[in-house]
Amino acid sequence: MQSMGEAFGLALSLVISGDADLVEIVFLSLRVSLIATILACAIGLPLGALIAIARFRGRHALLVVMNALMGLPPVVVGLLVYLHLSRSGPLGFLGLLYTPSAMIIAQTILIAPIVAALSRQVLEDLHGEYAEQFRSLCLSRAQIVQALLWDARFSLITVALAGFGRAIAEVGAVIIVGGNIDHLTRVMTTAIALETSKGDLAMALALGIVLLVIALGVNAAVQSVRLTAARQAHV
Repeated sequence: MQSMGEAFGLALSLVISGDADLVEIVFLSLRVSLIATILACAIGLPLGALIAIARFRGRHALLVVMNALMGLPPVVVGLLVYLHLSRSGPLGFLGLLYTPSAMIIAQTILIAPIVAALSRQVLEDLHGEYAEQFRSLCLSRAQIVQALLWDARFSLITVALAGFGRAIAEVGAVIIVGGNIDHLTRVMTTAIALETSKGDLAMALALGIVLLVIALGVNAAVQSVRLTAARQAHV
Protein backbone atom coordinates (compact mmCIF):
# COMPACT_ATOMS: atom_id res chain seq x y z
CA MET A 1 0.00 0.00 0.00
CA GLN A 2 1.35 3.44 -0.92
CA SER A 3 1.86 6.21 1.58
CA MET A 4 -0.60 9.08 1.49
CA GLY A 5 1.88 11.41 -0.24
CA GLU A 6 2.87 8.86 -2.87
CA ALA A 7 -0.75 7.93 -3.55
CA PHE A 8 -1.77 11.57 -3.95
CA GLY A 9 1.14 12.27 -6.32
CA LEU A 10 0.30 9.25 -8.45
CA ALA A 11 -3.37 10.25 -8.43
CA LEU A 12 -2.56 13.71 -9.78
CA SER A 13 -0.37 12.20 -12.49
CA LEU A 14 -3.18 9.88 -13.54
CA VAL A 15 -5.62 12.79 -13.78
CA ILE A 16 -3.21 15.09 -15.64
CA SER A 17 -2.06 12.39 -18.08
CA GLY A 18 -5.64 11.32 -18.82
CA ASP A 19 -5.17 7.65 -17.91
CA ALA A 20 -7.28 5.51 -20.29
CA ASP A 21 -8.98 3.47 -17.55
CA LEU A 22 -9.71 6.63 -15.57
CA VAL A 23 -11.23 8.40 -18.59
CA GLU A 24 -13.35 5.35 -19.46
CA ILE A 25 -14.77 5.13 -15.92
CA VAL A 26 -15.47 8.87 -15.75
CA PHE A 27 -17.26 8.97 -19.10
CA LEU A 28 -19.40 5.94 -18.24
CA SER A 29 -20.33 7.58 -14.93
CA LEU A 30 -21.32 10.80 -16.69
CA ARG A 31 -23.29 8.98 -19.40
CA VAL A 32 -25.25 6.85 -16.94
CA SER A 33 -26.01 9.73 -14.59
CA LEU A 34 -26.95 12.20 -17.35
CA ILE A 35 -29.36 9.75 -19.00
CA ALA A 36 -30.88 8.89 -15.61
CA THR A 37 -31.30 12.59 -14.81
CA ILE A 38 -32.99 13.28 -18.15
CA LEU A 39 -35.39 10.36 -17.64
CA ALA A 40 -36.08 11.38 -14.03
CA CYS A 41 -36.86 14.95 -15.16
CA ALA A 42 -39.15 13.66 -17.92
CA ILE A 43 -41.08 11.77 -15.24
CA GLY A 44 -40.71 14.01 -12.22
CA LEU A 45 -41.26 17.50 -13.64
CA PRO A 46 -44.72 16.88 -15.20
CA LEU A 47 -45.74 14.81 -12.17
CA GLY A 48 -44.64 17.55 -9.79
CA ALA A 49 -46.47 20.16 -11.86
CA LEU A 50 -49.72 18.19 -11.94
CA ILE A 51 -49.68 17.59 -8.19
CA ALA A 52 -48.84 21.26 -7.62
CA ILE A 53 -52.00 22.48 -9.36
CA ALA A 54 -54.39 19.62 -8.58
CA ARG A 55 -56.63 19.40 -5.55
CA PHE A 56 -58.07 15.97 -4.80
CA ARG A 57 -58.89 13.63 -1.94
CA GLY A 58 -55.78 11.94 -0.62
CA ARG A 59 -53.44 14.65 -1.88
CA HIS A 60 -51.88 15.15 1.55
CA ALA A 61 -51.15 11.45 1.86
CA LEU A 62 -49.62 11.47 -1.61
CA LEU A 63 -47.35 14.38 -0.64
CA VAL A 64 -46.22 12.47 2.45
CA VAL A 65 -45.37 9.45 0.31
CA MET A 66 -43.62 11.60 -2.30
CA ASN A 67 -41.47 13.30 0.32
CA ALA A 68 -40.69 9.95 1.95
CA LEU A 69 -39.54 8.53 -1.40
CA MET A 70 -36.86 11.23 -1.53
CA GLY A 71 -35.04 9.18 1.10
CA LEU A 72 -35.30 5.82 -0.64
CA PRO A 73 -32.46 3.53 0.55
CA PRO A 74 -30.26 2.96 -2.52
CA VAL A 75 -29.53 -0.67 -1.65
CA VAL A 76 -33.26 -1.41 -1.42
CA VAL A 77 -33.84 0.17 -4.84
CA GLY A 78 -30.91 -1.84 -6.19
CA LEU A 79 -32.35 -5.04 -4.73
CA LEU A 80 -35.82 -4.41 -6.18
CA VAL A 81 -34.41 -3.62 -9.63
CA TYR A 82 -32.19 -6.71 -9.39
CA LEU A 83 -35.19 -8.93 -8.58
CA HIS A 84 -37.10 -7.57 -11.55
CA LEU A 85 -34.21 -7.85 -14.02
CA SER A 86 -32.80 -11.20 -12.89
CA ARG A 87 -33.50 -14.28 -15.01
CA SER A 88 -36.29 -15.38 -12.68
CA GLY A 89 -37.80 -11.86 -12.55
CA PRO A 90 -40.63 -10.49 -14.69
CA LEU A 91 -38.23 -8.46 -16.85
CA GLY A 92 -35.44 -11.02 -16.99
CA PHE A 93 -36.09 -11.71 -20.67
CA LEU A 94 -34.73 -8.22 -21.48
CA GLY A 95 -31.23 -9.25 -20.38
CA LEU A 96 -30.51 -5.89 -18.77
CA LEU A 97 -28.96 -7.05 -15.50
CA TYR A 98 -25.27 -6.12 -15.14
CA THR A 99 -25.47 -3.57 -17.93
CA PRO A 100 -25.37 0.25 -17.92
CA SER A 101 -29.10 0.18 -18.70
CA ALA A 102 -29.82 -1.48 -15.36
CA MET A 103 -27.78 1.20 -13.61
CA ILE A 104 -29.72 3.92 -15.43
CA ILE A 105 -33.02 2.35 -14.32
CA ALA A 106 -31.88 2.20 -10.69
CA GLN A 107 -30.65 5.80 -10.69
CA THR A 108 -33.83 7.01 -12.39
CA ILE A 109 -35.96 5.37 -9.70
CA LEU A 110 -33.81 6.98 -7.02
CA ILE A 111 -33.84 10.55 -8.31
CA ALA A 112 -37.28 10.80 -9.94
CA PRO A 113 -39.00 11.27 -6.52
CA ILE A 114 -36.44 13.97 -5.65
CA VAL A 115 -37.16 15.83 -8.89
CA ALA A 116 -40.93 15.42 -8.45
CA ALA A 117 -40.99 16.57 -4.81
CA LEU A 118 -38.70 19.57 -5.28
CA SER A 119 -40.40 20.72 -8.48
CA ARG A 120 -43.82 20.32 -6.87
CA GLN A 121 -42.87 22.74 -4.12
CA VAL A 122 -41.42 25.27 -6.58
CA LEU A 123 -44.40 25.09 -8.94
CA GLU A 124 -47.02 25.11 -6.18
CA ASP A 125 -45.63 28.37 -4.81
CA LEU A 126 -45.59 29.84 -8.32
CA HIS A 127 -49.11 28.63 -9.03
CA GLY A 128 -50.32 30.37 -5.89
CA GLU A 129 -49.07 33.67 -7.33
CA TYR A 130 -50.67 33.20 -10.75
CA ALA A 131 -53.84 31.27 -9.85
CA GLU A 132 -56.19 34.23 -10.35
CA GLN A 133 -54.60 35.13 -13.67
CA PHE A 134 -54.87 31.54 -14.90
CA ARG A 135 -58.55 31.43 -13.98
CA SER A 136 -59.24 34.73 -15.74
CA LEU A 137 -57.60 33.40 -18.92
CA CYS A 138 -59.58 30.12 -18.70
CA LEU A 139 -56.46 28.06 -19.36
CA SER A 140 -56.60 24.28 -19.48
CA ARG A 141 -54.62 22.21 -17.01
CA ALA A 142 -52.09 21.33 -19.71
CA GLN A 143 -51.60 25.00 -20.56
CA ILE A 144 -51.14 25.89 -16.89
CA VAL A 145 -48.51 23.15 -16.48
CA GLN A 146 -46.71 24.38 -19.59
CA ALA A 147 -46.75 27.98 -18.38
CA LEU A 148 -45.50 27.03 -14.91
CA LEU A 149 -42.69 24.86 -16.24
CA TRP A 150 -41.49 27.65 -18.50
CA ASP A 151 -41.73 30.40 -15.91
CA ALA A 152 -39.91 28.32 -13.29
CA ARG A 153 -37.29 27.01 -15.74
CA PHE A 154 -34.30 28.41 -13.83
CA SER A 155 -35.45 26.92 -10.53
CA LEU A 156 -36.19 23.63 -12.27
CA ILE A 157 -32.69 23.54 -13.75
CA THR A 158 -31.44 23.75 -10.16
CA VAL A 159 -33.71 20.80 -9.31
CA ALA A 160 -32.29 18.83 -12.24
CA LEU A 161 -28.73 19.60 -11.14
CA ALA A 162 -29.57 18.41 -7.63
CA GLY A 163 -30.84 15.16 -9.15
CA PHE A 164 -27.68 14.77 -11.22
CA GLY A 165 -25.52 15.35 -8.14
CA ARG A 166 -27.44 12.61 -6.33
CA ALA A 167 -27.05 10.24 -9.28
CA ILE A 168 -23.33 10.74 -9.88
CA ALA A 169 -22.56 10.02 -6.21
CA GLU A 170 -24.64 6.83 -6.04
CA VAL A 171 -22.89 3.56 -5.18
CA GLY A 172 -25.25 1.14 -3.40
CA ALA A 173 -27.84 0.59 -6.10
CA VAL A 174 -25.48 0.65 -9.09
CA ILE A 175 -23.09 -1.91 -7.64
CA ILE A 176 -25.99 -4.33 -7.07
CA VAL A 177 -27.51 -4.07 -10.55
CA GLY A 178 -24.30 -3.26 -12.43
CA GLY A 179 -21.92 -5.69 -10.76
CA ASN A 180 -18.93 -3.32 -11.05
CA ILE A 181 -17.68 -5.15 -14.17
CA ASP A 182 -14.43 -3.79 -15.60
CA HIS A 183 -14.85 -1.98 -18.95
CA LEU A 184 -18.63 -2.46 -18.79
CA THR A 185 -20.36 -1.21 -15.62
CA ARG A 186 -17.56 0.20 -13.49
CA VAL A 187 -18.33 3.81 -12.54
CA MET A 188 -16.48 6.24 -10.31
CA THR A 189 -18.13 5.40 -7.00
CA THR A 190 -17.91 1.62 -7.42
CA ALA A 191 -14.35 1.88 -8.70
CA ILE A 192 -13.32 3.96 -5.68
CA ALA A 193 -14.73 1.30 -3.35
CA LEU A 194 -12.97 -1.47 -5.26
CA GLU A 195 -9.59 0.23 -5.63
CA THR A 196 -9.58 1.19 -1.94
CA SER A 197 -10.25 -2.42 -0.92
CA LYS A 198 -7.40 -3.54 -3.22
CA GLY A 199 -5.04 -0.98 -1.71
CA ASP A 200 -4.62 0.94 -4.98
CA LEU A 201 -5.02 4.34 -3.40
CA ALA A 202 -3.68 6.21 -6.42
CA MET A 203 -6.56 5.24 -8.71
CA ALA A 204 -9.08 5.65 -5.87
CA LEU A 205 -7.80 9.15 -5.11
CA ALA A 206 -7.68 10.07 -8.81
CA LEU A 207 -11.33 9.10 -9.18
CA GLY A 208 -12.14 10.90 -5.95
CA ILE A 209 -10.51 14.08 -7.26
CA VAL A 210 -12.56 13.91 -10.47
CA LEU A 211 -15.74 13.25 -8.47
CA LEU A 212 -15.04 16.23 -6.23
CA VAL A 213 -14.42 18.45 -9.27
CA ILE A 214 -17.74 17.34 -10.76
CA ALA A 215 -19.50 18.02 -7.44
CA LEU A 216 -17.97 21.49 -7.30
CA GLY A 217 -18.96 22.06 -10.92
CA VAL A 218 -22.57 21.10 -10.19
CA ASN A 219 -22.68 23.45 -7.21
CA ALA A 220 -21.14 26.25 -9.26
CA ALA A 221 -23.76 25.64 -11.95
CA VAL A 222 -26.53 25.81 -9.33
CA GLN A 223 -25.22 29.13 -8.06
CA SER A 224 -24.91 30.46 -11.61
CA VAL A 225 -28.49 29.46 -12.41
CA ARG A 226 -29.73 31.13 -9.22
CA LEU A 227 -27.90 34.36 -10.06
CA THR A 228 -29.30 34.28 -13.59
CA ALA A 229 -32.80 33.73 -12.22
CA ALA A 230 -32.36 36.65 -9.80
CA ARG A 231 -31.22 38.94 -12.61
CA GLN A 232 -34.17 37.86 -14.76
CA ALA A 233 -36.55 38.59 -11.90
CA HIS A 234 -35.29 42.16 -11.65
CA VAL A 235 -35.51 42.85 -15.38
